Amino acid sequence: MKMLMRFLQFNGEISHKESKIIGLVGVVILFLLWCFVTYSGTFISPGILPSPFSVIKSIPILFSTYNLLGNILYTVQLNLVGYFIALVFAIPIGFLIGIIPLFNALFRRYFEGIRYLPLPTVSGIFISIFGLGFSMKASFLAFGIFIFALPSIVGKILDLQDETNVKDNVYIQTAKTIGMNNWQILRYVYIPYVLEKVYDDIRSLVAISYTYVVIAESLNKVGGIGAMIGTFTRQSRTPEIYALLFVIVLIGILQDYLFKKMKPVLFPHTKK
Repeated sequence: MKMLMRFLQFNGEISHKESKIIGLVGVVILFLLWCFVTYSGTFISPGILPSPFSVIKSIPILFSTYNLLGNILYTVQLNLVGYFIALVFAIPIGFLIGIIPLFNALFRRYFEGIRYLPLPTVSGIFISIFGLGFSMKASFLAFGIFIFALPSIVGKILDLQDETNVKDNVYIQTAKTIGMNNWQILRYVYIPYVLEKVYDDIRSLVAISYTYVVIAESLNKVGGIGAMIGTFTRQSRTPEIYALLFVIVLIGILQDYLFKKMKPVLFPHTKK
């Protein structure tokens, strides 16, 4: 009882080991709850929520019959290519808009507004330009990532320039005090600071990008998890759909883990 009260204490603390154990208990509780509500099929129709056992049984079939591993690699490749294209454009454009007042006044408001554009409505434009192949999907995904990454980059630059932001603006003031020129300030202050901050935003954006991946792959069902989900949706094969959704979640968790591990390597000046 004393331990339970400690866990329920307002603003209390739980050790790392205890957190791991409680997390596993949470998984067991959710699994048992899932089993309970799907046991008889009366609470929720199997067409809406299948039993966990039917989902588990569908996984070997996805690997043996539908080449799940190959489709996973296709989706991951598409996601990485989309990120690469988006950042190749977003980083230099973001620095121009954030640092040069003329470009800031010309374009900043419009790039911030384009974030509200519903991406599925512009898919036809990418099809008409790139056709229905991999390049279309990668470009469509890159566009979706670009319109979120660019305002993030500009925002981080403006935060660094904000004199009221004493915590970060001190880097620029210190660089000027020791006599750095503009190019040195850009190289040693702006670029490391902005890329480190944007890296964290990109890590969060990975979760959103898989929504774009599924949309892109459904436009031409030649490969990828999104294409498989589209096919199984038309066939009303709910267990396979849920299995693929769990696969996407696991990929996202793995990517997030890799992002955490790579940060100290890419930005060695930060604390682990």
